Amino acid sequence: MTTKLNAVDILIVGLGWTGGIIAKELASTGLKIVALERGGPRDTNPDFLDPQIHDELRYAARHDLMQNVRRETITFRNNDSQTALPMRQLGSFLPGHGVGGAGVHWNGVTWRWLEWDHQPRSRTIDKYGERIIPADMNLQDWPIGYDDLEPYYDRFEKTCGTSGKAGNLSGLRIDGGNIFEGPRKAEYPNPPLIAAQGMVMFETAARNLGYHPFPQPASNASRDYVNPDGVAFGACHYCGFCERFGCEANAKASPHFTVIPLAMQNPAFELRTNATVLKVNLDRAGKRAVSVTYLDARGREYEQPADLIVLSAYALGNVHLLLHSGIGAPYDPATGKGVVGRNYAYQCGGSATAFFDEKIIMNRFMGAGALGTCMDDFNGDNYDFEKAGYIGGGGISCGNSGARPIQYHPTPRGTPRWGSAWKKAVVDHYNHTTSIGNQGAVMAYRQNYLSLDPTYTDAFGRPLLRMTFDFQDNEVKLMNGQADICVTIAKEMGATRVDRNISPVPYSIVPYQSTHNTGGAVFGAHPSTSVLNRYLQVWDVPDVFVTGACVFPQNAGKNPTGPVGALAYWAADAIKNRYLKDPGPLVRA
Repeated sequence: MTTKLNAVDILIVGLGWTGGIIAKELASTGLKIVALERGGPRDTNPDFLDPQIHDELRYAARHDLMQNVRRETITFRNNDSQTALPMRQLGSFLPGHGVGGAGVHWNGVTWRWLEWDHQPRSRTIDKYGERIIPADMNLQDWPIGYDDLEPYYDRFEKTCGTSGKAGNLSGLRIDGGNIFEGPRKAEYPNPPLIAAQGMVMFETAARNLGYHPFPQPASNASRDYVNPDGVAFGACHYCGFCERFGCEANAKASPHFTVIPLAMQNPAFELRTNATVLKVNLDRAGKRAVSVTYLDARGREYEQPADLIVLSAYALGNVHLLLHSGIGAPYDPATGKGVVGRNYAYQCGGSATAFFDEKIIMNRFMGAGALGTCMDDFNGDNYDFEKAGYIGGGGISCGNSGARPIQYHPTPRGTPRWGSAWKKAVVDHYNHTTSIGNQGAVMAYRQNYLSLDPTYTDAFGRPLLRMTFDFQDNEVKLMNGQADICVTIAKEMGATRVDRNISPVPYSIVPYQSTHNTGGAVFGAHPSTSVLNRYLQVWDVPDVFVTGACVFPQNAGKNPTGPVGALAYWAADAIKNRYLKDPGPLVRA
């Protein structure tokens, strides 16, 4: 039996970065806001206190902060000729669970995507002509440009206390920062983190080769900091427990102590945890969302009516809800028609593991999630697509996130995987090894998409989300080309041995690679090629907005959290200052 509750003004599904930003920004309206979060409550105290949070087995190996795939998972296949099978354990990516979502266990890498990343199709055609774009590649511009989003990038960086060095202040290129970034109006809120040994060596090598290295933008506070909302950050103490962990010092920006508490101060805001949303319910015409159906921790079913619904779950979760709710036309790869599930993309990587003699000590114990030195010389369109043979590129970096002993044991390729020889190799190389890695863009393709699985269901009887994805020739060339660049840099650093690596081809969902899933509910200029308009509002159902990385038409050679946060502020501004004043479509097709 379903219990129907009293209607609220705004309903938010998922309370991570984007849901928290929406809730915080709309708090001033005085409207009744309810947020439904499928996981439990999380807070620095008591959940992330030292020393228990530094439990690598619990959090890194056993994924305590992540989605439980025994209750909620996806099916996967590389192409339509295969039968998709359920992902029974976390591997390639790690969706978060609980208040704060993946914003709790992320590393803190906070990029502004390059100008090309916002307009990749038009800029590529202008530079090379349309012939360079493969026929099956859905290369698609954003409906807004970098300049539109710049104030919101700035706002998110200040919210997060991002540490970095500007490379383009109002068009003035500054050596030591990223000279390839779009123009910014202000410097980063905090100076860069202290560089580790490997980063110093990488910077020297990159400059020797004619490249342009700079500190990776990090939402790990390099000093004590108070953001514009009055939220205090502690200074990062380089403990090396960022990725897959909460931060005991509130030095790594997280929604659970930045935006969500500000939303909670609103007496008209209510957070319901352990609330699993099953479906968005539409009116008879299918043109308006009227409520959501959800289950509480005891399995009781509720219907929550609302005037406005914001889907702010993880990227894959948002797409699953849209498909299951019948919002937007499901994508059909055979015809190319439909939009929900279209333009799914991931990330690819090539790298070089650099081994040094015992005189070079890397101090791998020191670490912060986003501590690194990067270069964008082969990212976006900063290089020659025709000469390289691929589109998209990626950022290349040398990082020092911390060498935790259970999961970090570098050994040269060919070392036995167990026994005394393996143990000796780990001891010999543990503190004398670093990695130069590429984070490559993945373009969207006609044959890569998300859909509902026809066979498997979740614990609630709903069809699982099915992922059909593989790396295409463009990305395979990209990984190999950029791995070669990483090898060159490693040799310039003075490595005694270099092992070259690329992501598994065909793509495998088993080994961890990146939690950067994008697309499936993209925003665009026309409803035939997008689910959402430029304000992240559903074309067909205007009282539904969708946030998160699912809105990106393709993936970039950078982490997605920066534009995810910026777009949340962009959408919140549109909701607050336009939609609430005149509910209805903000863009007419």
